[in-house]
Amino acid sequence: MNILLAIEWQSVGLKVAQLLLSLSILVILHEFGHYITAKWFKCRVEKFYLFFDPWFSIFKRKVGETEYGIGWLPLGGYVKIAGMVDESMDKESLKQPPQPWEFRSKPAWQRLIIMLGGVTVNVILAFVIYSMILMVWGERITPANSLKYGIVFNDPIFKELGFKDGDKILAVDDKPVEDYSDILRKLIVVDKTVTVERNGKIEKLSMPVNLIGILVEKRKKSGGALISPRLPVIVMDVSDTSAAYIAGLRKSDRIVAINGQTSNYFDEFEKQIKDKKKNDNITLTVKRNDSLISFPLSLSYDGKVGFMSPATPEQYDSLGIYSYTIKKYSFAEAIPGGIRKSGEELSSYLTQFKKILSPETGAYKGVGGFKAMGSVFSGTSWDWEHFWTITALFSIILAFMNLLPIPALDGGHVLFTLYEMVSGRRPSDKFLEYAQIVGMVLLLGLMLYANGNDWFGWGK
Repeated sequence: MNILLAIEWQSVGLKVAQLLLSLSILVILHEFGHYITAKWFKCRVEKFYLFFDPWFSIFKRKVGETEYGIGWLPLGGYVKIAGMVDESMDKESLKQPPQPWEFRSKPAWQRLIIMLGGVTVNVILAFVIYSMILMVWGERITPANSLKYGIVFNDPIFKELGFKDGDKILAVDDKPVEDYSDILRKLIVVDKTVTVERNGKIEKLSMPVNLIGILVEKRKKSGGALISPRLPVIVMDVSDTSAAYIAGLRKSDRIVAINGQTSNYFDEFEKQIKDKKKNDNITLTVKRNDSLISFPLSLSYDGKVGFMSPATPEQYDSLGIYSYTIKKYSFAEAIPGGIRKSGEELSSYLTQFKKILSPETGAYKGVGGFKAMGSVFSGTSWDWEHFWTITALFSIILAFMNLLPIPALDGGHVLFTLYEMVSGRRPSDKFLEYAQIVGMVLLLGLMLYANGNDWFGWGK
């Protein structure tokens, strides 16, 4: 038990470390976008902080006119630009006459650029990361129509909706699904129908409007993959000293039945042996070359048959179970590829965000905080490809969320500045102070809801 607990804590620690590093990179570069544009327009930057520092900071050092530091509250970061109404709520400085180096003294177009600096850097960062991933690791491609045996739906809710194990998903809302990795992402935001191929026939399944809410609830309760490729039970390896080998099992055998009951695929195989116990006797039928062979077998100490079957994607490709390729990108190819990937992720997130704003979809149940964010990182090993992929996605989300027209976010400041540029009337400092307070209260409420939803299921 202690060993299992230690492994669990190690997994949690690994996820926390990746989350902190990812957020630190994003926050520093986002705030640098504000910092560098403020400097370009000769604004005085008084503070540049990673994380917030109410009452005290972990580290701080003043260089020139700017204090650089690390706060103790890891909820973001900030740059304090002189003469700007921001989260510091420094009212005293605003009572003094405007100075040439202050934000409020600059023309509206300069203030607009400063406000958009952080979002701009986040978008550029996502593009750079995606381009880097394509150059270093390439792009994994598994065409959805190449899954020879279709898909396994790992939650009963899919069966209730009309899906059957072995279905091939061809389109969602009449839009073709090209890659297997896109299936679940498109399924959770489906509006009306899913087109499947079943036993060689094309069928359309009608989906409920709140499918995303249902799936979110199921995922929270059970975890694990909601769908997976349907795979035959092929023996990839078996020790020549094992009971299975002695009984007659050989490498490359394909198990097709247990006790005379069909067991062509892993989902069938696992159901048939899940209640078996140590030393239970079964009759195993395998296909070897073009022949069917049956033999008795006594299960091992843990109720298992005793062979290795999971294979790599490359092996499944060679066996014709599904197509798998890694597309390599040169530097010149990675640039448009990174732009394309950034656009796809932004489009996907916008679709999900629209669902969240519609209560009938139940998508708000999936709104999560730091626990949800940390859960998407690997807990078994530090996978740099996965780390950078998630960081790029977070950068896209951070850019979008900061553009929302909420006071206290960049989008709120942008909205007020655009109003000034169009109307010629500048909102008063007092109005901006009150708007900042309202925005901060709203953001705090959203943060409490998201993190409460993580731990207590407030979205139910």
